[in-house]
Amino acid sequence: MQLDFTPAEIAFRDEVRSFLRDALPDDLRQKMVDRAHLGKDDIVRWQRILNARGWAVTHWPAEYGGQQWTPTERYIFQEEMALAHAPEGSPFNVNMIGPVLCRFGTPAQKERFLAATANIDIWWCQGFSEPGAGSDLASLKTSAVRDGDHYVLNGQKIWTTQAQHADWMFGLFRTDNSGKQQQGISFLLLDMRTPGITVRPIETIDGEHDANEVFFDDVRVPVENLVGEEGRGWDVAKNLLGNERSGIARIGLSKERLSQLRALEAQLTASGELAEEERHVLARKLAEVEVDLRALELTQLRVVAADAHGGGANAAASILKVKGTEMQQRMTELVTELAGPAGLAMPQAGGRTNDPDEGWVGAAAPFYFTMRKVSIFGGSNEIQKNIIAKTLLGL
Repeated sequence: MQLDFTPAEIAFRDEVRSFLRDALPDDLRQKMVDRAHLGKDDIVRWQRILNARGWAVTHWPAEYGGQQWTPTERYIFQEEMALAHAPEGSPFNVNMIGPVLCRFGTPAQKERFLAATANIDIWWCQGFSEPGAGSDLASLKTSAVRDGDHYVLNGQKIWTTQAQHADWMFGLFRTDNSGKQQQGISFLLLDMRTPGITVRPIETIDGEHDANEVFFDDVRVPVENLVGEEGRGWDVAKNLLGNERSGIARIGLSKERLSQLRALEAQLTASGELAEEERHVLARKLAEVEVDLRALELTQLRVVAADAHGGGANAAASILKVKGTEMQQRMTELVTELAGPAGLAMPQAGGRTNDPDEGWVGAAAPFYFTMRKVSIFGGSNEIQKNIIAKTLLGL
């Protein structure tokens, strides 16, 4: 198996680096370096810059704006984005609803939504989780009852990320209570301005407001907004979640964070803030993280190589999700450990920074807390291990 880049792939990597060096606004890059919270305007601005270059939705089919890149080129692009401190754009638009509409959408839905989704003229949110239906998503209860040419929605979603900004929601709703739980679920698109929708904020432990509760009170959704077949929304959701889990690994982002940890190590060593024994312990922990990250990267490259040759790994998305999120959390634990007691203080909004030269201590606590969620969303790691056991190991 060939895991080294070819000359053509190296030339492609250089082209991506050149674009990012010239096109990424300095203020956005600095926000990423500082671990500052990105607003809606930040994400919209960057995605439109990418879309103007034709690189916002590179993995979509070419007829809808994709680039027909090889899996290796897509991997290189994502890694270079992370190393350049470029924002990821809206995952709900780019990695979730976009590919789903390309595959399952009607011609009218594709015409209406895809171009606007790529340019983020429409901001999407995801309505999956409910109280009592998170990891056990098939037990969801929010109903969609057919009434003529509409569905009437009643119930509640929770942990709906960025619903406060959303123009539209894609979500799962129960259209049938008979038979197996998975067979009575439908995938619907709904305009967030529809009467009967209420969005309430949830402030998370890192002090930010990204999550929300969303309530539906006799919300009428046209039947034309059904994606796929009625009662077969579970099949659509599985396709969407596979895309989400692959992206959660974020290996390029972990590599960039490791480089920051190395910079912190050098800073603390130079200033004499670490005793000799502490330096040895820190060096060992960083070496362990680096080895594990390299192993994870090689796993992803093997998946990329298999995809490039028409292969694929059934449980690969779950493996990358579990190990990738564990790696991201280890990074935050090391930063918090280095910060010591001073890192326990939560900074004022807008005052956080993770610059190795000043103030990185202030970002330690919110950075640690916000990354606790990555092993839960997109299907908890416990659920992913069950998938690996059944699909890969036959247990």
